[in-house]
Amino acid sequence: MENEYYTVSQINAYINRKLKTDVNLRNIYIKGEISNFKTYPSGHSYFTLKDKTSQIPAVMFKGRKHSLKFQPENGMKVIIKGKIEVYEKDGKYQLYATTMTEDGIGNLHIAFEQLKKKLKAEGLFEDAHKKEIPKYPKKIGVVTAQTGAAIRDIITTIKKRYPYCEVLVFSTLVQGDLAAAQIVRQINHAQEFDIDTLIVGRGGGSIEDLWPFNEEIVARAIYECKIPVISAVGHEIDWTISDYVADKRAPTPTGAAMIAVPDINDVRFKIAQLNGRLNKNMRDIISQNKTKLDNISQKQILKNPESIYEIKSMTLDNLVTKLELESKRIITENKNRLFELENKNILKNPNEIIRMKRDPYLRNLDKLNVLNPLLTLKRGYALTKIEGKVVSSAKDVKSGDKLDVEFDDGVINTRVI
Repeated sequence: MENEYYTVSQINAYINRKLKTDVNLRNIYIKGEISNFKTYPSGHSYFTLKDKTSQIPAVMFKGRKHSLKFQPENGMKVIIKGKIEVYEKDGKYQLYATTMTEDGIGNLHIAFEQLKKKLKAEGLFEDAHKKEIPKYPKKIGVVTAQTGAAIRDIITTIKKRYPYCEVLVFSTLVQGDLAAAQIVRQINHAQEFDIDTLIVGRGGGSIEDLWPFNEEIVARAIYECKIPVISAVGHEIDWTISDYVADKRAPTPTGAAMIAVPDINDVRFKIAQLNGRLNKNMRDIISQNKTKLDNISQKQILKNPESIYEIKSMTLDNLVTKLELESKRIITENKNRLFELENKNILKNPNEIIRMKRDPYLRNLDKLNVLNPLLTLKRGYALTKIEGKVVSSAKDVKSGDKLDVEFDDGVINTRVI
């Protein structure tokens, strides 16, 4: 009998069929630690599930990941429901995960902590971004279910504490898969109205019931809201992501209403206090001014106001007297100067002045005539020049020089031999 041979593909297919027929491996729960977690562009995630001594390759396809409320990470201990099959191409068996929860905590708690960490790192919880809640609002908006205890408690509390405030209700689902998107739409819609404060929340419930207020889209809508937001979700022990992002967190819906509006009795008491302080201050001011008026009225100057003018009149008289004396002094000085000028000889005999100025002029003119070389020439003398310079000595002339001999009636050009 000849031996029967199998191909590798046949062996892998055979083993895979065996695994698929094992009911224990078709719907199995395995717990372990995630490592080498990686998500590919296809959306499928591949990782290794391990314990202290062994490991198994695992995959979670994109279509199965919609049920996850958290992001798997390396080092995370999880419980996975799935099946064991052979990946025939590589001849390796692996775990095909259908659901995943964190070992001992639960999906929602994981998702809550992961989103909280992410938004905190982005700065959405910082006090610097918190808006002040108005003290005396005229209009308050409430995003919650139209029916239920929460809206009744909010409206009742506001009307009782501060009946002057108007309440606008923006009805929405507050639990279930569709709630988060509706809450976001109503937060955005509320901003189209002239609202002073917006309350967003619902009554108590399980973490699953409150989950829409832990969704990232709701958190970002609250953060980006232009109206100051008070978060009022569940009971005092319940904390949601909305509580961290909102401008103010209230422990309950009723607590939100108490934060949103003042107590009318406190307002009236405050007004009465201010009125009393105002009246007292006015009485004090009137009393102080009356005292000042009494003090001023007792002053001598008011009893005898003519004294003000008497002093000023005396000062004016003194100034007038000084002015008259100074005017007379100036006039006298000018008269004396005029008299002196009138009696000077120069004014009595102006020809003398002309003579005094003329005689020095004539003397200087005679001197110039004596020194005038032209007059010398007229007397028969001549001037000898070399290149325009007057020759004053025979030593200044040498053989070959050209001479210009200037007479009164002309010039002779000659050369020295």
